[in-house]
Amino acid sequence: MSDANSPQIILIATGSEVQLALKAQVLLNEQDIPSRVVSMPSWELFEKQDTAYKEKILPPSIRKRLAIEAGSPLGWHKYVTDDGDVLGITKFGESAPGDEVMKAYGFSVENVVAKVKALLK
Repeated sequence: MSDANSPQIILIATGSEVQLALKAQVLLNEQDIPSRVVSMPSWELFEKQDTAYKEKILPPSIRKRLAIEAGSPLGWHKYVTDDGDVLGITKFGESAPGDEVMKAYGFSVENVVAKVKALLK
């Protein structure tokens, strides 16, 4: 993918994390960082698709990817490649209102944008 409008990075999310990815995409676009958001609610259903479909959704040429998972990052590395990363939760037991806990774990638009920029360096 070589044209100027091609995504530099793919944000992969599930459930409520999709809204976070879409909000981050808006900020990234404002900073001239084109991105693609992929909603992947089911690895199982994705894996049942043919190779052409999977490569259309996650083009092999775009190796910079960030998975956003408000749970364990286990298993996401298959989709983010060695050039990507996973924003997930590796510890539990925090006590506070849900929004505060999520922000403390890094689930904010600002943190997603920062992670994208770090991956693109």
